[in-house]
Amino acid sequence: MPPGLRKPAVIAVLLLASAMLSLNEADQGTPPAGAAPTEHRIVTPPPTPQTAPPAEPGPFTFAKVQELARQRAAREFRAPPTNLPAALANLTYDQYRDIRFRPTSALWRDKSLFEVQFFHRGYRVRQRVNIYEVTSAGAGLVEYSPRLFTFGRLKTPKASTEVGFAGFRVHFPLQTPNYKDELLVFLGASYFRVLGRNQHYGISARGLAIDTGSQSGEEFPTFTDFWLVRPQPTDRSLTIYALLDSKSVAGAYQFEIRPGEITQVEVHCDLFPRRAIAKLGVAALTSMFLFGEDGTGRRFDDFRPQVHDSDGFMAETGHGQWLWRPLANPRELRVNRFMDENPQAFGLIQRDRNFAHYQDVESQYQARPSYWVQPLGNWGKGGVELVEIPSDEEIHDNMVAYWVPDQPVNGGKPLSFAYLLSAFAENPRWPPGGRVVAIRSGNPGVGDNKGHFGPGARRLLFEFAGGELDGLDGSQPVKAELTAENGQIDALTVQRVPQSRVWRVALVVTPRAKKPVVDLRGYLTLYGEVLTETMVYQWSP
Repeated sequence: MPPGLRKPAVIAVLLLASAMLSLNEADQGTPPAGAAPTEHRIVTPPPTPQTAPPAEPGPFTFAKVQELARQRAAREFRAPPTNLPAALANLTYDQYRDIRFRPTSALWRDKSLFEVQFFHRGYRVRQRVNIYEVTSAGAGLVEYSPRLFTFGRLKTPKASTEVGFAGFRVHFPLQTPNYKDELLVFLGASYFRVLGRNQHYGISARGLAIDTGSQSGEEFPTFTDFWLVRPQPTDRSLTIYALLDSKSVAGAYQFEIRPGEITQVEVHCDLFPRRAIAKLGVAALTSMFLFGEDGTGRRFDDFRPQVHDSDGFMAETGHGQWLWRPLANPRELRVNRFMDENPQAFGLIQRDRNFAHYQDVESQYQARPSYWVQPLGNWGKGGVELVEIPSDEEIHDNMVAYWVPDQPVNGGKPLSFAYLLSAFAENPRWPPGGRVVAIRSGNPGVGDNKGHFGPGARRLLFEFAGGELDGLDGSQPVKAELTAENGQIDALTVQRVPQSRVWRVALVVTPRAKKPVVDLRGYLTLYGEVLTETMVYQWSP
């Protein structure tokens, strides 16, 4: 499966969102020999219900996007256009892949460190978005033309501004100065993906999540309009404005993208609800977890030891506590909320970077980025909600995390949030102390111990490393502070494993009731000092 084709998992309480398809530069091909670059014509469009009004002459700022969002919220929602000619709407996946953007036609080609390429509409990618370029003179629509694309064996469609673009991607010389790599993609609903150096697409971010995992069904807001601010030739940051819309809310977004080993996206959003929203998900992250190293309940016959874009949820609470919650592919929908006040950060993390633990040459799961959200300013009371959706295929994004404010969301009452999103691979700062590096499980007893433990008991091993742990002698009295909700802990031991230089916590947990969910929480200490993050593990016998 190409790494860019992924869609939200579908369950009884969720609606299917638009598929998000992001093709790597290598898949896009090059223009035919002798093909000349296509110049982009900047025109001012006439106002329509689905198009933002043309900007007045003069500087175009985020304040104007905020005003457009406020105006949108005052009107009834109208869905963006998805109608397409049959020749484009009925394409197969392989036929759609034949439509490739001409790199020589990229916006800002040879005029900036950044370049922008566009996605054609077709197949399941049907929503049209309006894309504008912002210069010192104002904002103007980037006009669609079939000359911007090659169509392989397909018939070239007639030139029509009604076809338009489905989304875009930003390129930047991330790896070497000689080639502009794919850095950022906006395609489908409010989804976007960003990469740091030496990373491959996996996890996605979302502008907003509404009623995820709710019985009423999820609502998927969508970015309908984008404004790309033309950078100066040597600028190393890029500004993008976006207008979001849905039945419940309209919103104005500002993205400041700063590429690097850790690529950062500073996000500012102003939301204008049309009506009350039961569950608002801010700074939403969406990922995939099929199975991991913990073999408990594994149900997949696969040559690969692990298959996932992220293997855990991590957070730094407002009180400075670090949490690590391993992800799981449950048999039933799981929704957990980690209550907090003014959180420091949270994210979905790909911690295991060893290729041998995946053995997937094509997907390169060991190179998938982690996404880390750091709120800017105080977000008040609320909680980070983690939704785990059962899935039988790796093509589905079935892990979702987002901040849910305690403050009720009512129609006519604006809300504002700002945060820094970081795409990174390995970083010792997050967390700064010891961390969970492995989880193992198995039969609780062997030999004479087989009947020693109660029904449903399970042996669990949690291994910690990093921070001060790495320099401690094995004779140090390191302790595990461990609790179990709905379970009983027996045979608890802590020891340093000299062969792997990790600290291993071993225990047997017995459920207290028939088929409960057992929640374990624990960390390591030395003479009362906390040495590690707090491991939060949820086990369903």
